[in-house]
Amino acid sequence: MKNKGYTIQLTKECSEEIFFNALCNGLSYVSGYGLEMSMSEDEYKQSKKNWLEKNPGNSPCYEDILMQMLKDGYQLTLEDLENDGDYTKSITISDVHQKVQKVDIDNLNNIINENDDANDADVVIQTVFFDEVIFG
Repeated sequence: MKNKGYTIQLTKECSEEIFFNALCNGLSYVSGYGLEMSMSEDEYKQSKKNWLEKNPGNSPCYEDILMQMLKDGYQLTLEDLENDGDYTKSITISDVHQKVQKVDIDNLNNIINENDDANDADVVIQTVFFDEVIFG
């Protein structure tokens, strides 16, 4: 854990909000490492339907549906396309709740203070999927 001796305790809702922000700002960043988000098409469609029922009259973005998938109990998978699948990893909503608070304190502060960038988002995504920053 790279929180410089601090223990961070975030609510589930806060962890989800930070992870959602990271998905919005960092998914294209992690694709540069040869990683691609993959999921079941049927699960994606079901979660989109669930999101639309909860948010009538609104149009979801891709990341809205990814978060809904996690909330619906499905997994998200980062598929490694370049290293024989060595870095393919799946997560659940529980991983988001447990691991966002393990993100480096400097990156968390940037996100909480709305001074974040794609690098901060990248650190969140990598920490949640891999427990550490592996790429970059």
